[in-house]
Amino acid sequence: MKPRLRHRLEYGLLRLVTFVLRLVPLSFARRTGQAIGRLGYSPLGVRRTTVERQLAAAFPGLDADGVAALARQSYANLGRLAIELALLPSMKEEGLRALFEADDDLHVLEALGVRERALVLFSGHVGNWELAGAYLASRGIRMNAVVRRMANPLFDGFLNRTRSRVGMRIVYDSDAVRELIRGRKEGRSAALMADQGVLGLASTFVPFFGRPAKTPRGPAVFAMRFKAPIVFVAAVLQPSGKYRFVAEEIVVADTGDRDADIDTTVANFTAALERLVRRYPDQYFWQHRRWKRQPPDTPPALRDPVTQPVGN
Repeated sequence: MKPRLRHRLEYGLLRLVTFVLRLVPLSFARRTGQAIGRLGYSPLGVRRTTVERQLAAAFPGLDADGVAALARQSYANLGRLAIELALLPSMKEEGLRALFEADDDLHVLEALGVRERALVLFSGHVGNWELAGAYLASRGIRMNAVVRRMANPLFDGFLNRTRSRVGMRIVYDSDAVRELIRGRKEGRSAALMADQGVLGLASTFVPFFGRPAKTPRGPAVFAMRFKAPIVFVAAVLQPSGKYRFVAEEIVVADTGDRDADIDTTVANFTAALERLVRRYPDQYFWQHRRWKRQPPDTPPALRDPVTQPVGN
């Protein structure tokens, strides 16, 4: 798509901000991002109702003040992520690894032979998902990362150049089947995000915080087709100010009933994501309407909380 004037202005602002932030310590840049992110909650109120209602539904034990506090932290986290992503192109490999604690779960991938064969790596919008992929690439893990095109083609190019520079091979979702099959033959793992209900994408409905959520089937389908393990991976910020790389192998169902096995496997990797989000609720992307698409027979109490009347 040919860039429009708005795209050029947005991209120019991004490059200006990136240039300025490279001149200050990372800790200061992060705090700046958090402060900007909080503005999205108040006074701007960008998707504030969506975030608060989803948090209240996911954590019914929280009172209004608790929901507001967690929502504010979520916006601050999003602002920090944006700053870290903008600075990623300027980081050398040593600097990237320095963002992570030495104690990590890379051994989970090593035990599954990730350097000798292709695995299916699943992640969600928790922690810093871009850093998770960059970290694995910096550790020599070869992968094809499936991505969606962004509305701004200039920002799309910037982000994909950044991803490629750190060692990931970028595959657009429209080319995923062909490129992941080719990558498997080369021993490259498939990296997919699968926690957003996208219109037109092969999906199934599985529980997420007790409510049916439309979830892509891709990781389960590729794991069965490749006869490869699925590993849930993420990078979550710790009190130390560094990230911890976490990984968990997912049980791939194998009863002989392909459709049922896919649904069970999707539920398994979604449950792994939910467990991590429960530990780090402020680091999840609550700004996305996770329960927007649901089965028509969903009970009223379990429908999309964003559209439910207040008090239900």
